[in-house]
Amino acid sequence: MENVILILHLLLALSLIGVVLLQRSEGGGLGMGSGGGVISGRSAATALGKLTWLLAIAFIITSMTLTIMAARNTSGSSVLDRLGTSSPAQRENDGNNLIPDLSTEENLLPPVIDDDTPIVPEAN
Repeated sequence: MENVILILHLLLALSLIGVVLLQRSEGGGLGMGSGGGVISGRSAATALGKLTWLLAIAFIITSMTLTIMAARNTSGSSVLDRLGTSSPAQRENDGNNLIPDLSTEENLLPPVIDDDTPIVPEAN
């Protein structure tokens, strides 16, 4: 069911983009070019305008539906629980830190160049 809604959501998104691109530009964003502001007379809504509103409402509904379905599927569990690993706080308590203890390392210097080691060019 979730896949069907996801495919519908993607189709709605693509069609909403297409319908918005098909609309005629009226100059100026957010009604800036109309001159009269909010009080001025507004032309009747076109078919593309109504279709844009319909697609936008359907897009929002599918977005909320997918969010609710995803929340229901993950309720009470964590991503780490599903992976089967412990959290970083638990690893610190177990003594298995991700950061190595450098005081116990025997040799922190780069390896000595032997006959078998490839020669790396030096920066002058």
